[in-house]
Amino acid sequence: METASRRFLEQLLLNPSPSGYERPVQDVVRQWASRFADEVTTDRHGNVIAVRNPQGQPRVMLAGHCDQIGFLVQYIDDRGFLYLQPIGGWDMQILLGHAFTVWTANGPVTGVLSRKAPHLLTSEERKKVPEFHEVWLDIGVTSREEAEQLVRLGDPVTIALEIRELRHQLIAAPGLDDKVGVWVVMETLRRLAEVPLQAAIFCVSTVQEEIGLRGATTSSYGIHPTVGIAVDVTHATDTPGNERKQIGEVALGKGPVLVRGPNVNPRVLERLEAAAGATEVPVQWRAHPRGTGTDANVMQLSREGVATGLLGIPNRYMHSPVEVVSLADLDAAASLLTAFCRQITPQDNWIP
Repeated sequence: METASRRFLEQLLLNPSPSGYERPVQDVVRQWASRFADEVTTDRHGNVIAVRNPQGQPRVMLAGHCDQIGFLVQYIDDRGFLYLQPIGGWDMQILLGHAFTVWTANGPVTGVLSRKAPHLLTSEERKKVPEFHEVWLDIGVTSREEAEQLVRLGDPVTIALEIRELRHQLIAAPGLDDKVGVWVVMETLRRLAEVPLQAAIFCVSTVQEEIGLRGATTSSYGIHPTVGIAVDVTHATDTPGNERKQIGEVALGKGPVLVRGPNVNPRVLERLEAAAGATEVPVQWRAHPRGTGTDANVMQLSREGVATGLLGIPNRYMHSPVEVVSLADLDAAASLLTAFCRQITPQDNWIP
């Protein structure tokens, strides 16, 4: 991975973007995309749309969602402890004891998510996973008044944002779902910057995927593409406890994942597979028998229909503070998408 591209990935991961509060990350995306796109716009929903060869045909949309799961400040008690509500799907069992950041208008405020020490729990409390209203964020103040000088109701909150280097080109961080998809889409934009194209390529950093695929719904309607590819994380099953007969076999470091099923146009899939073969990009496969719960779902149904594909990035421990991906898989995904976009012509038939 080139130095500038690696730095772009780090900036994506170290800036907050809970659903509905994506602007810090979208600022990073706009700055990057403006170097390589012919046009960069932001729609009223907050989707950032960077276009190469805007007058080309057909119109191809590449989408990765920039929003991450997070929290909102819901309540402040008399002693200044904050109570949170989740944005997106969290497992409470893995959150207690982590450092958090409240992103306020006046800057970040650090806190720790807490409950009673284990010594003080009753036998019944020990058996039960606490609910969100039973734990609190401690920011170190002593009163509601002091807390309200720092924090407002509705301020977004994230797990403390940091990147950990693991072995074999693996990284661990919160929010890899789906900032790595944004990286792949915008890295593809960089690689297409000086390449002759027949198609118009719309590289989109979508918002609010985690609360209902909302940004892809509005942006695909506005772009009106013929072809759409969503890039999102998919479950890596190369860890203990996964039943591969039920969810498939996917490993880190073995390439991006091509998905087969009703949510994927077979002609798009054929072209993705051909692009992988032409560039010697290793790919893995996953079957999905219904709508996928990704941006591809709503892209496929936009207007009169879009020929849609889905490119998966293997991800361990999804929706946790320590999601893990392979940098090699990210680079391979960008190579595949670049080759896919270069081969598209106005004469291509996308009717299944």
